[in-house]
Amino acid sequence: MTRIIPLETGADARVRNEGAPLAAVLANGGTARPLPGTWSATSELLASELAPRFGEIELIELRYRVKTWNQLESCMADVVAALELAWRDGARECLLVGFSMGGAVSIGVAGHDAAAAVLGLAPWIPDRLPLDGLRGKRLDVIHGAWDRFLPGIPGVSPDNSRRGYERARAIGVEGTYTLIPRGLHGAALRSPFGGILRLPSWRRWVALVGEGLERFQASASAASLRRSS
Repeated sequence: MTRIIPLETGADARVRNEGAPLAAVLANGGTARPLPGTWSATSELLASELAPRFGEIELIELRYRVKTWNQLESCMADVVAALELAWRDGARECLLVGFSMGGAVSIGVAGHDAAAAVLGLAPWIPDRLPLDGLRGKRLDVIHGAWDRFLPGIPGVSPDNSRRGYERARAIGVEGTYTLIPRGLHGAALRSPFGGILRLPSWRRWVALVGEGLERFQASASAASLRRSS
C-alpha cells in the first residue's frame, strides 16, 4: 500500500511499507529557479522496485515545497520533517537516500539523531558544503560514469561527488564509492505524459541501492544487538 502524507512543513511524503521498524527517506534533485516540488522519477522507480523486497524498511519519497538549490535550507527542513514522520511511525533508524541535489540536502541534515547514514545517488556535493553531520556515520556514493551537466540537461559530474566523498573520508567518515559504467544521471526520467522512462542502466541502479539497503539493515541489526547486550 502506498499513501501520500502531508508533512508539517507543507511538503509531501509518499510512503510505502508504512510502520516498518527502519526507514529510508528519498530526497529529490532540484533546479536553479525555484519551482514547485515534483516526485522524482528515479526515486519512484527505486521505491516501487525495492519496497516488495524490503518490507522491514519504510520507504519515504519526498516532494519538496520548492525544489531549488538556491533554497537548500527549505529543502533540508522538508527532509527533517520526513525523518520525524518516520520516527513517529516507529522507525528506530533512518537512511537518507539523496539523488542529485538531494545528496547535498541529505548531507546537510545527516547530523539529525534519526539519521544513521547517507546513500548518495549521483549526489551534488558542493565544495563549500559542511560535512560535520557525517561524523560517526557513513557515506556511500553511487554515480553514473557518463553523468555530466549539459545545457538544458540535468547532471552532476562524478568528479564533483568524488571530491565530496574524499573530503568525507579525510574527516574519518567510512563508506564506498561506486561508478556505474555507461551510467547516466539516475535510473529514470519523467515522460511528458507523467510515466517513468527507465534509463539504460536502471537495473544496475536498483541492484546497487538494494545492496545499500541491505547494508543499512545489517548495521541497524548489529546496533540493536549491542544496545540489548
